[in-house]
Amino acid sequence: MNKIRITKEFKFEMAHALHGYDGLCKNIHGHSYRLWVTVIGDILEVPGHRKNGMVLDFDVIKKVVKKTVVDKYDHSLVINGKSPHANVDFSAFEKVFHLEYQPTSENLVVDFANLIKEELPDNIKLYKVILSETATSFAEWNCNDN
Repeated sequence: MNKIRITKEFKFEMAHALHGYDGLCKNIHGHSYRLWVTVIGDILEVPGHRKNGMVLDFDVIKKVVKKTVVDKYDHSLVINGKSPHANVDFSAFEKVFHLEYQPTSENLVVDFANLIKEELPDNIKLYKVILSETATSFAEWNCNDN
């Protein structure tokens, strides 16, 4: 069998604040996030099958990532639910998430990888997730490291 990696890219807008940080990111600010999700699997070799020649239909990745990450977090505010930020009244806003961790790119990419892994078909393995918060900065989760 041929192990092949396929990747799909996603974009969404999200704001966060880093409680206790010693720079500007301690303030609420937003990013235009880019997310790359790479899965690995065997190429389906079943002549006549609609998915013959594919590892996985890109639409499956799209549905999983939109459900677990993009639709939930797009145009939202994420804050550390263990910080004093959790006591601020954000009730005027629809999409505010109090996370169990500091919402850094590093922590977010781990969380996103765990969410995505749970929804993939059994024969497909999550290989890599990259979360970019700026054009020059990103965090990467890789199955070989975990």
